[in-house]
Amino acid sequence: MAEIQDGYFDSSTDSLRVEPIYESFLCPISKQVMRDPVTIESGATFEREAILKWFKDHGSGGMRLVCPVTGKELSSTELNPSIALRNTIDEWMHRNEAAKLDVARKSLTSECSEGDTLQALEYVAEICQTSRSSRHVVRKVGLISLITDLLKNSSPKVRQKALESLHFVAKDDNDNKNEIAAGDNIRTIVKFLNHGHIQEKEQAVSLLYELSEYKPLSEKIGSVSGAILILVGLSSSKVENLLTVDRAEKTLENLESCEKNVRQMAENGRLQPLLRLLLEGSSDTQLSMAAHLGELVLSNDVKVLVAQTAGSTLVNIMKSGNREAREAALKALNQISSFDTSAKILIEAGILPPLITDLFTVGSNQLPNSLKEVSATILANIVASGASFESIPLDHNHQNLVSEEIVHNLLHLISNTGPAIECKLLQVLVGLTTSSTTVQSIVDAIKSSGAIVSLIQFVEAPQREVRTASIKLLNNISPFMGQELADAFRGNFSQLSSLVRVIADNNGISEEQAAAAGLIADLPPQDSVLTRRLLQDGAFSTIITKVIMVRQGEIRGGRFVNPFLGGLVRVVSRITFILDDDPDIIAVARDFNLTALFTDLLQMNGLDTVQIVSAIALENLSRQSKLQTKVVPAPNPGLCFSIFPCLSQKSVATGACRVHVGICSARESFCLLEGKAVEKLVACLDHNNDKVVEAALAALSTLLEDGVDIEQGVMVLCDAEGVNPILDVLCENRTEALRQRAVWAVERILRIDEIAYEISGNQNVGTALVEAFRHGDSRTRQIAERALKHVDKLPNFSGIFSKMGAP
Repeated sequence: MAEIQDGYFDSSTDSLRVEPIYESFLCPISKQVMRDPVTIESGATFEREAILKWFKDHGSGGMRLVCPVTGKELSSTELNPSIALRNTIDEWMHRNEAAKLDVARKSLTSECSEGDTLQALEYVAEICQTSRSSRHVVRKVGLISLITDLLKNSSPKVRQKALESLHFVAKDDNDNKNEIAAGDNIRTIVKFLNHGHIQEKEQAVSLLYELSEYKPLSEKIGSVSGAILILVGLSSSKVENLLTVDRAEKTLENLESCEKNVRQMAENGRLQPLLRLLLEGSSDTQLSMAAHLGELVLSNDVKVLVAQTAGSTLVNIMKSGNREAREAALKALNQISSFDTSAKILIEAGILPPLITDLFTVGSNQLPNSLKEVSATILANIVASGASFESIPLDHNHQNLVSEEIVHNLLHLISNTGPAIECKLLQVLVGLTTSSTTVQSIVDAIKSSGAIVSLIQFVEAPQREVRTASIKLLNNISPFMGQELADAFRGNFSQLSSLVRVIADNNGISEEQAAAAGLIADLPPQDSVLTRRLLQDGAFSTIITKVIMVRQGEIRGGRFVNPFLGGLVRVVSRITFILDDDPDIIAVARDFNLTALFTDLLQMNGLDTVQIVSAIALENLSRQSKLQTKVVPAPNPGLCFSIFPCLSQKSVATGACRVHVGICSARESFCLLEGKAVEKLVACLDHNNDKVVEAALAALSTLLEDGVDIEQGVMVLCDAEGVNPILDVLCENRTEALRQRAVWAVERILRIDEIAYEISGNQNVGTALVEAFRHGDSRTRQIAERALKHVDKLPNFSGIFSKMGAP
């Protein structure tokens, strides 16, 4: 039998030869060692697959078949297995493989070159691809531990080849996989995923996938720190090659057989396996997954995904599960409900009825307080989503969350539980009173229950969250229950003082402070008892100081600064509502120099509430000016003027106010003219907000009231270029309230003949006055009639009344 000398492998200076290939082992067609030798009619032997292909390729089209070796014509294509040759080849291959493995083992256990090591690893890889029995031999001769040791070799090429060889060693052989996974080898392989070269990473993830195919190794792979995180990253990578991404994904799919791994995947953003077990697993598995879901920190997008996928399942567990299962479901729902979109999905899944049942159930079936707190938190989250709760029935009686009985139960529960549940249920009411569609229902229920006194008590709660929630609730209902709140505060001034202390806090500007300021601001401004109490507590000094600091930029409070400032200014303005016949309050207004303060605040463009309140306060102050001015005697007109009174003019004492005909100042008599407020009020007449315009016009109108020098008041408006803006307000006819005020002011202005003469040519003014006369209320019609008479002195207006007739 002829020999073919086959490749030498030098592990040292000696040459170690493997057994050569005999020529008879080779197929004459493919030139490869035959695996399934067969003999044909001519006596020649071929690889079965090769000779069949020959017959197919050369037997078509009527061609005569001949032997590829002898050239003799064949009368038959019958194939006869050459069993003896096949056995001989198998024996030779086993001997050859054993020799190669021996060469490899000797090479890997000695100090050899990088090239020899790579060749040895290549031998192992080749042999392992031939048959499963070969892989068994590799393990038997102790090669696996030698190869795994090479994973720490300094040569990247050796490490890469070792990973590749181990992949072939592990293929379909669980015993080999166990041996590869021994010690800290898994940890070493995982390191290549994050720190290896590209080729090392590819080989490592392929090897890890092969190992993960053996289920008992799943937990061991997952227990390696960072393994699952890295695999999750690779599976979703946009930069790794497709093979690496695919192998990482399939490895994770294999690792899902272990619940511990599923929990780790969820922690690292791969939530679908956990959700699948939650939906399809056994009761114990569902419990485990729900419990873990409740411990996770989820992004908003993931909360929506969970709500869509498992919301109904969790609600069902909450309704019908045992105590432990309900606890797990509630904690998971607490997580999911904290985002508005996912909360609305849970509402559609039917979470509200069982949630309310859990909160209100008493007796042996009631939840422990710790779980009631979770239920209350979920309800607060649900309410904060802004859904339409009045259309969601809670029971067969079609009650909803804002039904009187439900709100009464909530109020009762608030008064009979601990701080944690109190806080959450107060937040529920805060959410319901934030909505314009439900606030009136809550207000009505609070009124009918008489709960306002108990709710106010929470402003003194030692727990800040409880106090904040109660203040926010009271602030929300204060526009509807101002008088009831005032009565309650008069019953216990300490609660009003607590609100002032909240406002006085100097740690920035919080939502609680803004709500406290808004709450006090909504109390009836004419309530002198409350205002005096605030004075007694030093509230106004504190509040004015904060207003000035905010105005000057010394306090910054983010999104709460505007409502906070608006509330503070409204509180300060309370002083101006009780000035009449009260020297003490007048003195307070002087001490705080309120005219200067509100004049300055008029310039806070963009804060409409501040401008409106400031203008109203200036109106109140200005009405006091004619009473607070110091009247001085007019100078003697002299003999000439006594003889010829037609030559006399009104005389004003030197230094006296033109309008109030006395000694005025912004601080002492609250004079708008002396306080330089007129120009700023005129500027507000051009505002887009009708309420700002109305308040500014009302303040300016105090310069034209009875008891002051109206003519001089008009002159002051002329000097401030305020007449035309007032006429524009009349002509624009934006609201009925504005028209009434504008008609009144214009009639006073038209009492000045020169101005009436100039305005008489303004057809727009005439038309606006006619419209007011025709469509206004009785008082406005009377005033408009007088105004029209002022301009009717001119011929071009003489026909108006004859055409209109008497009203």
